[in-house]
Amino acid sequence: DVVAGIRTPSPLNKATKTEGTMDHKSLEEVNPKAYKKLDAIRLKLEKHYKDMQDIEFTIEDGELWMLQTRTGKRTGTAAVRMAVEMCESKLIDKKTAIKRVKPEQLDELLHPMLDPDAEKKATLLAKGLPAGPGGGVGQAVFTADDAETWAKQGKRVILVRNETSPEDVHGMHVAEAILTAKGGMTSHAALVARGWGKCCIVGCAALNIDARAKTMTVGNTVIREGDWVSMNGSTGKVFLGQVGVLPAQPEKNKWYKKLMGWADEFRQINVRTNAERPEDAAQAIAFGAEGIGLARTEHMFFEPERIIHVREMILASDVATRREAVMKLLPFQKKDFLGIFKVMAGKPVTIRLLDPPLHEFVTLTDAQINELSKQIGVSAQQIKNRINQLHELNPMLGHRGCRLGIAYPEITEMQARAILVAAAELTKQKVKVLPEIMIPLVGHENEFKNQEAIVRQVAASVEKEYKVKIDYLVGTMIEIPRAALVANKIAEKAEFFSFGTNDLTQMGFGFSRDDIGGFLPYYLENGILPQDPFQAIDQEGIGQLIDLGIKNGRSTRPALKVGICGEHGGEASSVKFCHRVGMNYVSCSPFRRSEEHTSEL
Repeated sequence: DVVAGIRTPSPLNKATKTEGTMDHKSLEEVNPKAYKKLDAIRLKLEKHYKDMQDIEFTIEDGELWMLQTRTGKRTGTAAVRMAVEMCESKLIDKKTAIKRVKPEQLDELLHPMLDPDAEKKATLLAKGLPAGPGGGVGQAVFTADDAETWAKQGKRVILVRNETSPEDVHGMHVAEAILTAKGGMTSHAALVARGWGKCCIVGCAALNIDARAKTMTVGNTVIREGDWVSMNGSTGKVFLGQVGVLPAQPEKNKWYKKLMGWADEFRQINVRTNAERPEDAAQAIAFGAEGIGLARTEHMFFEPERIIHVREMILASDVATRREAVMKLLPFQKKDFLGIFKVMAGKPVTIRLLDPPLHEFVTLTDAQINELSKQIGVSAQQIKNRINQLHELNPMLGHRGCRLGIAYPEITEMQARAILVAAAELTKQKVKVLPEIMIPLVGHENEFKNQEAIVRQVAASVEKEYKVKIDYLVGTMIEIPRAALVANKIAEKAEFFSFGTNDLTQMGFGFSRDDIGGFLPYYLENGILPQDPFQAIDQEGIGQLIDLGIKNGRSTRPALKVGICGEHGGEASSVKFCHRVGMNYVSCSPFRRSEEHTSEL
């Protein structure tokens, strides 16, 4: 009857009475003898198994009978507290306490979550890929501009898109959560959301989104702009209406802080964060990060006063005009790096030079093209012609990464100067700064040599100008399979490697990480793949490339610093793999950082 829900059991003792059971007498009151015996057996079982037990018993004619015992299930919040209190009571040691808490359980402490009881009663709308953990509840909007407008009016919004692009960042930032019909675990929406600790579900193929009509349809259900939607980013479930949310307050959890401190005593790999804004870096420091493993500079270019100069650069008809436009970005970039370096206070900061293809900066409507034409004095037709020139059949394999810096060296020069001038100014102020300049998408040693030479030239010039010695490194991101194979040659000049496992997985498998939603669910359901390779490192295949890349690199440069900055850096089995192959650190978004502490053991 109890299991079937037909009967509501009475509480065990006076202390466990709740609102619905205040009229019921507890076992402690009805049969104190059986209660004392049960409590004594419970203590004995906990000491024997050294864990909290789920005990089944019955009382027949006043006599207590034990039926079975097993390890009790618990929430993440309870798991942390139990582990700490059992250790402090000498029932278990620190290592056991750390291993008692699963990495994914820490999500409950770091993110707001949907109330589990309310979620059970909610109407399930659809299921997608759980790209950003936690819970999000808001009114559906279908454009980034609408999200920003509604948020300014004090409304809570869910940004619903077929897929997001850098142009949507302002709307993504103010949204409670992000929901997309397309994309995988390393799509734009997923990466940005995880970096901000924001709830996100991607690849929700059941959604039919009409952005113009501002509706989305699932079967016969139509959700219009302003309708309420609730999301569980930890399970990928989308619900109709408003589901209650439980807030996250890790900073007030003394057991969490203690457990993380114990984890620091034992771990043998450093933990950095992926961040490109001072506030994100500060959040990561609060969570205990020991540096920045990836600052994506392209995320710094999309504010209106900056992107205009990026577009001027792209539309320039000659080198002199392009260089003039690029250099207008230098003061903005320098300000960015000053802010990050100050927050990191002497901790290493790995900065990736411009990586995405240029077309991402000129995804414009006709109205935006006309406006840009007026702003920079270039005809609308010329702008359209240039956008057409930038079109690539597969931009992820096209003109991006170090290829941009080789074709347009002034971009690398500007970024290097912004980084190194910021470092020089702070060094003169006796502030310790440790910049690590990362050349992206290197596949051939000559690509690295070309870009490194520009950085070294700029560094020499800045050091002479400011009369200081700057402590900096130049390295690369290993994300092309060929780079892992010739890592010994690249390491002749590169002072560090950071594995970009999102792209390495994409190129190694031949999967487009933004288009796998169409077939990946079938692969997982039918056992073609044991797990999503964009969530956990494919250790058998891609793992071989990583292992080989590290060994090849260190055969040339034994002290080569090696890390990982792809999203795999926050997944437990992948962190264990990184430790096993000898990486110095892992790096991931701030809100995934705490999970890594427990996964290493």
